[in-house]
Amino acid sequence: MSFDEKLDSGLNLFRRLDPKHVKKNLDDVCTLVQNGSGDTDQLTSELLSSIDVPLESRKCSESGKEFLCCDYNRDGDSYRSPWSNKYYPPVTVDDDDAPPPYPSAILRDLEVKANESFDIYRDLYYEGSGVSSVYLWDTAEDEGEPTTLENGFAGVVLLSKETDDKSGKWDSIHVFEIIPESSSTATYNITTSVILDLASPASSLSLSGSLTRQMESSQSLSVEGGVNLETSHLINLGQLVEKAEYNIRNLLQEVYFDKLKDIIVKDLRSIGGRTDDTKQAELVKGLQGL
Repeated sequence: MSFDEKLDSGLNLFRRLDPKHVKKNLDDVCTLVQNGSGDTDQLTSELLSSIDVPLESRKCSESGKEFLCCDYNRDGDSYRSPWSNKYYPPVTVDDDDAPPPYPSAILRDLEVKANESFDIYRDLYYEGSGVSSVYLWDTAEDEGEPTTLENGFAGVVLLSKETDDKSGKWDSIHVFEIIPESSSTATYNITTSVILDLASPASSLSLSGSLTRQMESSQSLSVEGGVNLETSHLINLGQLVEKAEYNIRNLLQEVYFDKLKDIIVKDLRSIGGRTDDTKQAELVKGLQGL
């Protein structure tokens, strides 16, 4: 079996497994892959980067703030905090080991401002709760090429919120790449994945799954009136993330929940003495509370 066939088989498997246990299933499959033969490291890496798992948070001891963990700020078992730029737990580097990845000074400066901006976004759109994190990295093919915002860059915006009663969780992952077209325009490619886990506390009804959508947009880079290139990128990125989340929320509520209601009404009827409309309304309420 070729590498592509193995990867396709693995991805097809996860389309059929319970999404509520995707993290455990992914760990188990990666363990099986490592015990096999062939391109085990490459196959494991592709599976880890292709399959979205619920976000986890850690606390930055230097800033006292929480940050979200993903493959883009990981080095081994350690994760870099966007607040302090330090890894937790600290990475031990031997003489033969490469140092853990860090953004360049220019991108780090923008990363700090992006985290401050999306922390405000989180506070406004997630009702003052949840956690947000932004991580940036350079996309230059030539390592000797100096890092400048004019050359473009990539990053990820992470947002996570759990309901007060722990019955629902929303994770959104926005991976983006900014490709300059000219001095005044740039193309923004954004892949948005939302992982949703909802349950009705009063019944056994639950809903888990993920949804991925892609967006490409050409945006102007206004550097007039005191607006610099950094601010222009942050404004454009914030508007695109806002649009992506708005579209997916509407898609979930208006399309998928309507389909869920049809299934309940037609096939399940009244379960456990509670009306189908009540159960569906509880799930919709859970989505609205995220």
